[in-house]
Amino acid sequence: MWVQVKSAPNLMIAEMWKEFFEGEGIPTRLLPDSDKLEMRESVPYKIYVSRERAHVVEEVLRKL
Repeated sequence: MWVQVKSAPNLMIAEMWKEFFEGEGIPTRLLPDSDKLEMRESVPYKIYVSRERAHVVEEVLRKL
């Protein structure tokens, strides 16, 4: 099961969060917050991690 931990205003920011979390060993998924097929780079994104790793995300974000 995956839980949302962050949201991002666009794909570039979402990918930055994904790289950051995966650098900490946390598998991450990105899903667009819109069904629009065009302009996928500019729609908001939701950032999900495994429910088992959500507590690790909280600790990592607390240290930022």
